[in-house]
Amino acid sequence: MSIGGVRPAVQAMPAYRPGKAAEQAEEEHGIENAIKLASNENPYPPVPSVIAAMTEAAAGVNRYCDHLAIELRTAIGAMVGTDLDHVAVGCGSVGLLQQLCLAYLDPGDNVVYPWRSFEAYPVNVQMMGAESRQVPLVGHAFDLDAVAAAVDERTKIIMLATPNNPTGKFAPDTIMTTAKQTAATGGIMLIDGAFAMPAAVDPTVGDLLAALAAFPHVLHLRSFGKFFGMAGLRLGFAIGPPDHIDQLQQRVGPWAVSSVALDIGSAALNDTAWQAQHGQFLRQQTEQLQMVLTRANLKILGGTTLFQTIHTSRAHHLHDHLAKAAIWTRKFSQMPDLLRFGVPANAADFARLSESLNNWRQETNQ
Repeated sequence: MSIGGVRPAVQAMPAYRPGKAAEQAEEEHGIENAIKLASNENPYPPVPSVIAAMTEAAAGVNRYCDHLAIELRTAIGAMVGTDLDHVAVGCGSVGLLQQLCLAYLDPGDNVVYPWRSFEAYPVNVQMMGAESRQVPLVGHAFDLDAVAAAVDERTKIIMLATPNNPTGKFAPDTIMTTAKQTAATGGIMLIDGAFAMPAAVDPTVGDLLAALAAFPHVLHLRSFGKFFGMAGLRLGFAIGPPDHIDQLQQRVGPWAVSSVALDIGSAALNDTAWQAQHGQFLRQQTEQLQMVLTRANLKILGGTTLFQTIHTSRAHHLHDHLAKAAIWTRKFSQMPDLLRFGVPANAADFARLSESLNNWRQETNQ
C-alpha cells in the first residue's frame, strides 16, 4: 500500500445509498413538486416545545456541549426504567452502530445479520475488515434459527433490525428466543429499533426492553430521527449493560453530539403529551396509506408508522410510473419485487398518490 493510500478494507466498502432528495429527483427526471416517499422520514415538523428548545439552545452554541450528555442520558434512562450508566448517546443510531464496530471488530471477526436489512450494516462491518455473514430472509422474514446457526467463536456482533427495514417485520417473540440462544456465545446481540415507537406509546416495545435487560450481551439502538421527526438533527441512543455502554461512550469522541441536539432531545422526551398524541396521529396516517395501497390492489408485505412495503412482480414498473408523476418511492435492486412507500405529508399528497396508483391500475389491468 502506498503512503497515504486508503486501507484496502475501506476501498472495498459497499456504498451506502440513501433515498434521493426530492430536489435531486426533480433535477434528474425533469419533474416539479416531487413528493418524497423514499427515505422513511417523518414528514411532519417538530412540535412547538422542540422548536422553542432549539431556539433557546442556539444562543449558547459558542460554548462546548456536555460531552457526557448527563441530562439527556438521565432522561432516557428514566423513560425506559434504568439509569444513565445504561445509556449512551451519539450522532444518530447509525453513528452508534459505527462506534460499536470500531470498538469490537478486528480483521477476521465476523458479524451475523439477516439480509436484506439496513444497508449500513455491511458498510460498517467492511470498514473494519471484518466478515459479513448475511443470512437470507425466508418469506421476507427473519430465519433466526439460521442466524443462530451462523454464529461461531469469531462472531463479535449479531445485528437484528426490528422492525426490519425494508420489510417492516417486527418480531419481539423470536428476538427473545435468539437472545437466549446466543447468550453463551460471547458476542453482542444488537437490536436496532430505529423504527420502533417509544415505550410510552407502544407497550410492546417497553415489554421487549424490560425483558432484554436480563441479557448482559444485548444492546438496543434507538433513534430520534424517526418517531420524533428529527432526522436532520442526527441524534440516537443505545441502551444496554454498563460495560458495553462505557465502550460506546469512550469511542463516540469528545463533544460528538451538539448542545442543540442534546437540549432538543431532552425537550422531546419531556413532552409526553405530544408523544401520545403523535403516536395516535401516525397510526391514523399509516392506516390511510394502507387504505390507498389496498384500493390499488397492492399486497402490503409489512411496515411501520413511517413506511409500508408492498410485494409485486412489477415493483420497478410501478416505481417508474410514480416517478413520472413526481412521486418518489424506494425500489431495491436485490429485492426487485418490493417497493417501499413513506407516509405522505398532507391530504394533497395522499390524493396525488391515490390518483397515480389508480391510473397505474387501470393501465396495467391490475
